[in-house]
Amino acid sequence: MPGIEVSKLEKIKNQYKYQGRLWSLNKPVKSTAKGKKMMVLAVKTIDKKKWVKVVHFGALGYRHNYSMKAKINYLLRSAGIRNKEGKLTKNDPWSANYWSRRILWPLDKPADGKAAV
Repeated sequence: MPGIEVSKLEKIKNQYKYQGRLWSLNKPVKSTAKGKKMMVLAVKTIDKKKWVKVVHFGALGYRHNYSMKAKINYLLRSAGIRNKEGKLTKNDPWSANYWSRRILWPLDKPADGKAAV
């Protein structure tokens, strides 16, 4: 099982200590990975237990959310992305696709190129 149970993490106020840093669950921050825009400590419920995993998403050097046409094309294209098990990733919080669709290409925000970088 990738990730770790939330109950095994040290909680400090409203944050959790994981991999030597403090995280707010499901709150994207600037990525430390080379070539990625953002990262998030994503929570997923498996067998009634909450698990977390770091997910890096968004390619540096590429613009995002720059026009409504580009946004619609991206959202249509990314809706069909599947993982190795053949399951769609658009609703899986442990996938980069899930976070890119919500943070970098949100349908409910205007396409102005100013979304989270």
